[in-house]
Amino acid sequence: MHKIWLITKREYLSRVTKKSFIVMTILGPVLIALFYGVIIGLAVNQKTGEKTRTIAVVDKSGLFKNHLENPSKVEFVYTENDTTTLGLDIFGWMVIPKDFTLDNPKEIVFKSTESATLDLQSKLTNAVASSGKNQKLMQKGVRQSFLDSLKMEVQMKTLEISETGDLVNSQAELNFGLGAAFAFIIYFFIFLYGVQVMRGVMEEKTNRIVEIIISSVKPFQLMMGKILGIAMVGLTQFLIWIALSGILTGVISIFFASQMGGLSGDVEQAGNQMQAMNPILEAFFNLNFSFYITIFVFYFLFGYLLYSAMFAAIGSAVDSEADTQQFMLPVTLPLVISFATSFSILASDPHGSMATFMSIFPLTSPIIMMVRLPFDPPGWELAVSMLTLVLTFILFTWLAGRIYKVGILMMGKKPTYKQLFKWMLMK
Repeated sequence: MHKIWLITKREYLSRVTKKSFIVMTILGPVLIALFYGVIIGLAVNQKTGEKTRTIAVVDKSGLFKNHLENPSKVEFVYTENDTTTLGLDIFGWMVIPKDFTLDNPKEIVFKSTESATLDLQSKLTNAVASSGKNQKLMQKGVRQSFLDSLKMEVQMKTLEISETGDLVNSQAELNFGLGAAFAFIIYFFIFLYGVQVMRGVMEEKTNRIVEIIISSVKPFQLMMGKILGIAMVGLTQFLIWIALSGILTGVISIFFASQMGGLSGDVEQAGNQMQAMNPILEAFFNLNFSFYITIFVFYFLFGYLLYSAMFAAIGSAVDSEADTQQFMLPVTLPLVISFATSFSILASDPHGSMATFMSIFPLTSPIIMMVRLPFDPPGWELAVSMLTLVLTFILFTWLAGRIYKVGILMMGKKPTYKQLFKWMLMK
């Protein structure tokens, strides 16, 4: 155990003192904060986002003049032809043909110097369709005042029934976002630091340093020391990222909150803005962070340890990075599939048989269970998933250690899957 600790310490210190580690540890939170600031800035200051477009309507049918309701970020003006600008900055001309009728609508033509987005096209066609529907209703004797009274904005507050029978605010959206973020971090760090384990083993093998090292330590001790040392590097970087990102995003949030109050120029309006945000902030601060962090750390560590053992085995079996490709695909495929399918399968059926299986299967559970966690999976499924992951880690580490023991000294020969299997069974 002492030798494993010495190797772990050496791997950890040799990496955290590198300039690349220090730069990325500081640069990562800065990039996250900048991305966060840009998103919040675009949301708060609409002038930097989508601008209002003026659309000239050439209504040759005479049905829609002064009857079209302006959609969001669109303003209709009416003209007699598709060349008149009316002294305005016209984005495009929507031409309604003369033979357009409510019972037999013809194709509408939109002309513009810039390409119209799908969102803008949808807004224009919906505006015409809505106006046509209202006119048909008015022809049936429905008054315009009644049509105006039909417009309503409906808001929904979602509640959950707790185990005690009390009603509490639903936090599904925020929980899902947090779970998805944790799943992405696990996916990213497994690939980043798992590959570092593989490259570190290959480097020592090709430099023939390993022949000297294993004269003092057992191959299994060397493998575990490298895996644990790099795991501590990843955990250190993650904790620093969380701390710095929290500080920077907090400063940015305070800045934009003050900007919102200053730009509004109206105390009541600013109060309404803060009141609208209160449910979101309340739901955010009511999240069970301790539970999420505990589950995340477990899947982060054991997911990394499981895959790093396999990466170490690959690194010990080959002589160059080009030779790793034939072994990398089956190892990384479950991880890629779980990340790619987590947001589609789980969003539609989080308690289905496929989601349940993938959240228990150890090669996909680190990603799937973190995304599925907001949907409150049964406690026994979470327990089985965690236990299965631990047992699989022990099994795979033992098998990887047997491959490592033989492969670390093999040079100049490309191994096959058959040879790797023989190394696992070799006494």
